[in-house]
This record gives sequence, structure tokens and C-alpha cells, in this order.
Amino acid sequence: MVMNNAAMPTKCALTIAGSDSGGGAGIQADLKTFAAHGVHGLSALTALTAQHTRGVTAVHLPPEEFLHAQIEACFEDFEIGAVKLGMLANDSIIEVVVEAIQRHRPAHLVLDPVMVATSGAKLLADSALEAMRTRLLPLASLITPNIPEAELLLGHAIADTDAMHSAAVELRALGARAVLLKGGHMSGDGPMVDVYADAHGLRTLTHDRLQLEAHGTGCSLASAVAANLCIGHAMREACSAATDYVHRALVMGYRPGRGAVVVLDHFGAARVQ
Repeated sequence: MVMNNAAMPTKCALTIAGSDSGGGAGIQADLKTFAAHGVHGLSALTALTAQHTRGVTAVHLPPEEFLHAQIEACFEDFEIGAVKLGMLANDSIIEVVVEAIQRHRPAHLVLDPVMVATSGAKLLADSALEAMRTRLLPLASLITPNIPEAELLLGHAIADTDAMHSAAVELRALGARAVLLKGGHMSGDGPMVDVYADAHGLRTLTHDRLQLEAHGTGCSLASAVAANLCIGHAMREACSAATDYVHRALVMGYRPGRGAVVVLDHFGAARVQ
């Protein structure tokens, strides 16, 4: 018997983020991640970047009215199970997103507080940091900062794994229901440690540290969590599965450009579980 997929309800996830012309990060990585998890991906572009594996060369921000129109079009026609937020660039864009989230109240909101690209390019205006901290974080089901982003949000350094545990608790106090603090930027030769915090306490997620320079890991991790939430996983399970997925995608990663950065193999990671 042939199953008619068109008759089955489709799980949809929306990414509100910037575009990466090099295809390794941003909405391109988000949509690949959604597809690898069997979730239909929707997108609203907050920024257009000219970038490749060696850096970002230009950034263009579409009008705020157009961002609003994109978000509304998605909510008008699709049942959205989860929303992932990425590059938001400035406080005006953050306000458009805040108003949309307050209006539509998605069941799950995963915030990747993108501030600086892997290449070092700045992706968030200084004036937007407070808007992210006070307007957006309290709406989030989960935030997924890396160490430098967490340091900016908290205003102090995070020196080691013990400090990561304390920082995860501090970040939760800003209003998000859960935190996944990523440890990839922590120096050392030991395992790579992420710290998860929610109302039930702390959990450490550990993977072998890979000696490579990667691109799109943060985008992909947040999107994998959103996809897992969209298909019915609880938050802790969604985060654990997402870190495993990104690790597999990195192990299977490849270098499509002339730069040294590795791009994740999303569909290879989906096949090997």
C-alpha cells in the first residue's frame, strides 16, 4: 500500500535569521537541519550577508516592514511548531520579532543570540544587546549562547567549566525557561562540554573535542533543538539529541570553499544515528 504523504499533517518550523551566501550557516544551515529532521522549514530573512568560508564581506538589512510581512505570511498559512531565532542585527529588528512572537505565541521559541561570526565579523549592534537581554530573552523557551555571547549578556568572563555552570544559572535568571551554554570556545585539550540548565537543575553534555575550525555549528544546533521540539521531544531530550546531531555532522563535515572552515554534513548526520 502506498502512503499518501500529502494527506499527513506536516510539522513546520520557522527560522527568523540572516542568510549566508556561502551556504554553511544562517538560514541555509537552518533549513538543511530542519529537512534532515523531517521537518518542513519556513524562513523570514532578517539580513543578507555576502560571505564565504573566509569571512563576511558585506551585510544588507531588508526593511523592517518586509521582515514583518515575511513572518506574517508564515504564520497565516502554516501550523508552526517551533521558531528559531538567529541573527537579528539591531534593536529595531529585535522589536519587530518581539511583537510578532507576542502576537502569535509559538509553542517553542529557540534563541541563538548571534553576535559575532566565526570569522570575527560583528553581527549585532551595540545598542541591540540590551534589547536582546530585556525584551527577547524572557520570551525564549531556550537560549543557546556560546561562551563569548554569554559573557556579553552577563557582563563578565566565564573562565572554566565550573564558571559555565554558574553562568547557565545566571542566564536563566534573565528570563529564558532553559539555557544550553555551548562550550566550544572553552580552551583546553579535554572533552567539549555544554551545560544545560532548566527549572529542574543542571546537566552536562559531553563530546570528544574535534580539532577543526567549523562554520554554522551554532545555527545548526539551535535549529536541531527547534526541529526536535517540533516533532514532540521534551526540551532536555531535544537538546541532548541536537548536540549529538551536530557532533556527527562535524565528524562527517567537509570543506567546500578555499577557506579552512568545515561545513556540517547535515544529511550524513541524519543517516547515521
